[in-house]
Amino acid sequence: MAQSVSLSVPESTTPLKGVRIKIVVLFKTLATLALLLIALPINGFVVLLSLLWGIVRRPFTKKPGFAAHPQNILVSGGKMTKALQLARSFHAAGHRVILIEGHKYWLSGHRFSNAVSRFYTVPTPEDDPEGYTQALLEIVKQEKIDVYVPVCSPVASYYDSLAKSALSEYCEVFHFDADITKMLDDKFAFSDQARSLGLSVPKSFKITDPEQVINFDFSKETRKYILKSISYDSVRRLNLTKLPCDTPEETAAFVKSLPISPEKPWIMQEFIPGKELCTHSTVRDGELRLHCCSNSSAFQINYENVENPQIREWVQHFVKSLGLTGQVSLDLIQAEDGTVYAIECNPRTHSAITMFYNHPGVAEAYLGKTPLPAPLEPLTNSKPTYWMYHEIWRLTEIRSGKQLQTWLKNLVRGTDAVYRMDDPIPFLTLHHWQITLLLLKNLQQLKGWVKIDFNIGKLVELGGD
Repeated sequence: MAQSVSLSVPESTTPLKGVRIKIVVLFKTLATLALLLIALPINGFVVLLSLLWGIVRRPFTKKPGFAAHPQNILVSGGKMTKALQLARSFHAAGHRVILIEGHKYWLSGHRFSNAVSRFYTVPTPEDDPEGYTQALLEIVKQEKIDVYVPVCSPVASYYDSLAKSALSEYCEVFHFDADITKMLDDKFAFSDQARSLGLSVPKSFKITDPEQVINFDFSKETRKYILKSISYDSVRRLNLTKLPCDTPEETAAFVKSLPISPEKPWIMQEFIPGKELCTHSTVRDGELRLHCCSNSSAFQINYENVENPQIREWVQHFVKSLGLTGQVSLDLIQAEDGTVYAIECNPRTHSAITMFYNHPGVAEAYLGKTPLPAPLEPLTNSKPTYWMYHEIWRLTEIRSGKQLQTWLKNLVRGTDAVYRMDDPIPFLTLHHWQITLLLLKNLQQLKGWVKIDFNIGKLVELGGD
């Protein structure tokens, strides 16, 4: 599902090739900046009208809710839409929100949201784990934080677990302990755990050496397999090459091209044909308090709630059996016979949380301790969410009148995940501040990038974060 021109080029082997690559990077970045510049007046006009309309409507508009016990909520992942959505949900319920992000993303456009009281940057946890924990601790003390809700990157989720013991003396940390996070984030360990609970998962093998795949007897298997890095890989995770390839030589060449080692293990997982789905679940002491499900794909940028009792039951069984407290996101396949298979689990917030943009109960689902009669799901009148600038890029892929009609229908029936009439500035600052400055920085360094992810608020780079 493309949303930007791809650039996947190997390291230069000759000076001439290196020059060509830099020219491609230069052209691609300048062209993207030019398109953003063209869109700026339109975006600015929409935001200005929204601000003026807000002033007119202010005397007649319902103010944010007043919580019986207002709390100070710390939310990380400030560059990402899902962090903005949670900030808005907590703010609407009458809580005060402090947003944080790594130093690299000091330019987060979401810091300008009405829902954000204060914004801080912190060290990158993998570079400075102690400094990261200390920075969190200082913010927690200074802002008198009651609850820390991590909206983690794949790497930061483990470091937030490590910081939990230090922070828990001063506030609640709505996140898993380190051993649980490590298990959930390990595709192979998660699969083993789910299987031990009697839940359906694909057949899987842990791969630490390419020879394990090259010597594997695929003739005994009824289905193809795919290879995925156990640690997060923002680029190769989209590669779903099915194994075995047409010839043993092609299989060997493909496997040897991957950075497989004992230090960086991969998982070879049975490929099950069927419908791809994803979920977000907020859980406390094994109770499923908030849940949503959406159709999915390798790179998902559209979310529409799908009622799927079998998937909800799978998740309920899993979180209850382990007594989990935190946020769980699952990728699943529903086979043609209806069986649900969990492909992998991410112990963090899913972007599908944007489907709760108009739900008044999100804060209670996260912060409340009283059991709920049933898990909260997106309201029946909530619209599918999308990212407008991703949708605009899709226009370049339309080849027929029918495709254009479908695109327009999706646009009209859905809603932008960032833009809100009562909080319009992040829609301007995300695209024309945050992304623009990231592009300018890459241009200065003539550094390549694969695509722009407006949802996550970053440039996806080979070997990047």
